[in-house]
Amino acid sequence: MRNLMLSTALTLVSSLAIAAPSSWAIDASHSRVSFSVPHMVVSEVEGNFREFKGKVELDEADPTKSSVDFSIPVSSINTDNADRDKHLKSADFFDAEKFPNIDFKSSKISKAGSGYKIAGNLTIRGITKPVTLAASLSNSLQNPWGKSVRSVKVSGKIKRQDFGLTWNKTLDKGGVLVGDMVTIDVKLELNK
Repeated sequence: MRNLMLSTALTLVSSLAIAAPSSWAIDASHSRVSFSVPHMVVSEVEGNFREFKGKVELDEADPTKSSVDFSIPVSSINTDNADRDKHLKSADFFDAEKFPNIDFKSSKISKAGSGYKIAGNLTIRGITKPVTLAASLSNSLQNPWGKSVRSVKVSGKIKRQDFGLTWNKTLDKGGVLVGDMVTIDVKLELNK
């Protein structure tokens, strides 16, 4: 009887250890945080952030019990135009000197078809708003160096004016220089 109880306890402890969330690191050299914004009604400006860091606590048994904590230094913005990047860092837009980071912290992850919805709080320019983003998670595989690797793709749209990014110019024939809807496209490679 005692051996049976010990065996049951060990099985329970083992199953709890398997179900516990595990930390996955972001491989920045194989990841990208991109965005696009309508420009002059007829085109889009695309950009990315060259620096970012984050923590993903992944529950393998139930990804809806996972969590994401992500931070982006505004100073790392890159739109392939130095003058535009300088303007985006200024008080007209992100005001990087006063608000150096964009932060996201998940509050709930739910299943959505074959993917997931990640709800959380996004902070830009010191303004925090709830957002919900679509996400997909690949299966884990081993890389040639023995690490477990998987990808996460996150996408969605936000209104920049909701976060105090209100600078704009009206065009002579109607419309504005910078659109309000920002498309977010994040591709992360995670490893542990």
